[in-house]
Amino acid sequence: MTTTSRGPSAPIALARYREGDAVRLGLVSRDRIRPLDAVELGAPDLNGFLARPDWDRLAALAEQDGEWMPLGDVVLTAPVEPRQVLQAGANYREHVIELVAAGLTQNTDRTPDEAREFAARMMDDRKANGEAYFFIGLPQCVVGDDVPLVLPASSDVHDWELELAVVIGREAFQVSRDQAMDHVAGYTIVNDVTTRDLVFRKDMKEIGTDWFRSKNSPGFLPTGPFLVPAAYVDAGDLAITLDLNGQRMQDGRTDDLLFDIPALISTASQTLPLLPGDLLLTGSPPGNGQHWRRFLRDGDVMTGSIEGLGTQTVRCIAAGPA
Repeated sequence: MTTTSRGPSAPIALARYREGDAVRLGLVSRDRIRPLDAVELGAPDLNGFLARPDWDRLAALAEQDGEWMPLGDVVLTAPVEPRQVLQAGANYREHVIELVAAGLTQNTDRTPDEAREFAARMMDDRKANGEAYFFIGLPQCVVGDDVPLVLPASSDVHDWELELAVVIGREAFQVSRDQAMDHVAGYTIVNDVTTRDLVFRKDMKEIGTDWFRSKNSPGFLPTGPFLVPAAYVDAGDLAITLDLNGQRMQDGRTDDLLFDIPALISTASQTLPLLPGDLLLTGSPPGNGQHWRRFLRDGDVMTGSIEGLGTQTVRCIAAGPA
């Protein structure tokens, strides 16, 4: 079990916390939290609120007396209950250059500098002329950082990918880029854990990537611990960091996105409706385990932060006997 070391900088946020065997929705203000019932929320449940979010209502509630508790006294869990999880792949320019250049230097006569230059040209062309790339995660993989990350024994190359996640508000279907931000309720943190040796099919290479097996083991989407309203977040330029056992591994900013949030929402919504409470992951900045040649092990502790959204701490444990 883990604890939250740092909360969001916004004046209010939403969180879900454990109360015995139940999970309750709470309003976070500064270093405290209070339960929210349907009357106070103005909606039957969290996703109902996100469909028509009234953050002013909650901001007013934050100024009132109530059953406030110190944040440190509760066990927070995932702050969202998505019905769909969409994940943007290869969406940080520097991250993709890092990976492509590594592959080129291993398989061609290019020097590392030549490989990086070639990869940079590829990414700049993709940004100018390409389109965002998505795959689908399973909502049941969404957990809070109160749940240890169990590393499946079938592999020893489980990797981290800390990402900014958009929380959808009003349903979005075939919206334009100009309309896209009207459908954002807020933001949260997601670590998109990946088993690297399962990404590409070995039995039939023509099939390509296998995101189902590589990204959907139990608990592979540690999320939260806070849902921060969009009005308090400049999502276009946020610092993202991940430390592994206290050592900085990922250190990026969202201004390195190849396709920005309006582009991601618009592109994804052309295929299917994005529903209130859904998660749209925006991609991973550089510094994954694949780059460092260091993957997750029993006892590892990942501490991931996104500017203004707080910090999640995920502890890794080896899977027990089958």
